[in-house]
Amino acid sequence: MGFLKTLIIIVAIWYFLKFAFRFFGPILLKKAIRKAEQNFQQRTQDYYNNTSDDTYSYNNNTNENFGREKGIPREKKKVGEYIEFEEIK
Repeated sequence: MGFLKTLIIIVAIWYFLKFAFRFFGPILLKKAIRKAEQNFQQRTQDYYNNTSDDTYSYNNNTNENFGREKGIPREKKKVGEYIEFEEIK
C-alpha cells in the first residue's frame, strides 16, 4: 500500500510540474530573453560611452602603426638562426 501511495504522489507531482512548466515556461522564457536583451544593450551602451574619439585617432608616427595605412606589412620578428641537424643512424 505504501508503494502505491508513493507512486501516485510521484505521478501527481510529475503532472503538476508538467502543467506548471507549460503554463509558466513561456512567461519565464520571455522574462529571461528581455533581461538578456537589456543586459546586452547596457553593455553595448557602456562600451560606446567609454570609448572616445581619441581611441580611433592614433599617432601615425609610432613604429607600430607606420605603413599600415599604405598596406606595407610589418617586419617579422627575428627569432634566431635555423640549425639543421643531421640524421644519426
